Amino acid sequence: MTDGPTTRRFAGRRAIVTGASRGIGAAVAVRLAAEGADVAIVARSLDHHPTLPGSLRVTAGRMAPFGGRVVTVGADLSDSDDCRRIVPAAMDGLGGPADILVNNAAAAIYQPLSDYPRRRRQLTFAINVEAPLDLMQAVLPSMLAAGEGWIVNLSSATARPRPGPPFEKGAPPTMAVYGASKAALNRLTNALADEVWGQGIRVNTVEPRAAVMTEGATALVGQVPKEQIESLETMVEAAVALCDCPAERTGQVVVSLDLLAELDRPVLSLDARTVMTGSPASGGPVPKSV
Repeated sequence: MTDGPTTRRFAGRRAIVTGASRGIGAAVAVRLAAEGADVAIVARSLDHHPTLPGSLRVTAGRMAPFGGRVVTVGADLSDSDDCRRIVPAAMDGLGGPADILVNNAAAAIYQPLSDYPRRRRQLTFAINVEAPLDLMQAVLPSMLAAGEGWIVNLSSATARPRPGPPFEKGAPPTMAVYGASKAALNRLTNALADEVWGQGIRVNTVEPRAAVMTEGATALVGQVPKEQIESLETMVEAAVALCDCPAERTGQVVVSLDLLAELDRPVLSLDARTVMTGSPASGGPVPKSV
């Protein structure tokens, strides 16, 4: 790492980040707080999770040193009633409407299509498609009234069809339902951007170039070759780049490292104080796509 400037580019902004009890969502929330935003963090795990480390309380504790307002909203995004109360609760706690919405929460249940239960399919689409759309619809009126707003949806390379035939042996398409839900989210991103074009609302999707080995990802897929991993900070840098992007950047589905290369943007630590010199975006090895 090398010393870098501390920025306050999100000072005066209010943000909502879902799936913020751990992993990418927690890291994005910390980074936004470090750069001056007031942030409402959303997840089911308010105090603890039965199998994974992390909770909203833990994330809030990581954000507290930066001095901004932090609001915790415990909610189950598969429950439509819970979804409807998230934005009002966040606005009440933050003292005003959200300028930024980061839809990070996701359900990932991997198994072959041949025996994939309907209930699991419904749960995946409820959390990965319906909930983000509900939240986008909920923040949109205030963003339109303000004449600006930033919506960032987190997606996955699994949204793209796998090449073949021949199909790669030893890798059954167990991520098909998850990928289909992310493909739907990508399409909604593009459609909403089109619908509100010219009114100051930026709606974009970002996906990692390679695996980001968060607590949840590690539990799901186990060990991944080093060359197929990208750092948590790299993914966060790309996500926050879309949280204050210009109005002409909208309706896009971008890849983390490609976006950072286009912007010639260094990767900062989560506290925004140091430049991560060992990261791929700063001249290190570039991970392979997965």
